[in-house]
Amino acid sequence: MGKKEKILNVVNRNGGYITTKELTKYNINRRFLTSLVKEKKLIRASRGYYIFPNVFSDDFYIILSKCKKAVFSDATALYLHNLSDRIPLVYDITLPYGYGNCYKDMSNVSLHYVKKELIDLGMIEIESPFGMKIKTYDIERTICDIIKNKNKMDIEVFTKALKEYSGLKNKDLLKLMKYAKKLNVEKKVREYMEVLL
Repeated sequence: MGKKEKILNVVNRNGGYITTKELTKYNINRRFLTSLVKEKKLIRASRGYYIFPNVFSDDFYIILSKCKKAVFSDATALYLHNLSDRIPLVYDITLPYGYGNCYKDMSNVSLHYVKKELIDLGMIEIESPFGMKIKTYDIERTICDIIKNKNKMDIEVFTKALKEYSGLKNKDLLKLMKYAKKLNVEKKVREYMEVLL
């Protein structure tokens, strides 16, 4: 089996996509990808992300892959955790201060900044709606973030998310308050939880 056929087999197994990172795993030179793009057998959807021409591109994966430090947050994280049914038109991303140049020309990205020591707080890896691994904040960190950024949020999305969270069986109030303290929103989070619970 030739290198191109090997790539197309991997794309088939993946559900229609391949990353250049995967090529390294299979010890295949990137020039074979370029050749498949010229032959119109693959499309370069984004830097390091290739898909079959008839496959939807995974915007969650593509947007996040532009910066290693980026994490989905706020309304986008609510959607990823099924606490909102609004499909993001603008993706909320949190970065450490000093990062974000890779998003400067993107109108569909809303950037939030935190201190470097807080970027990993509550960060988890989940599958995007298209099955790619992406980073987002867990539910408790997301609740803290939306309370902190309430003035920048749609009030309907905000209210629904808090009600949904209060009804979750697996919510972790101890973790929520621990995060709230580290993010300097302890008082606000406590006030909302007292009303909802």
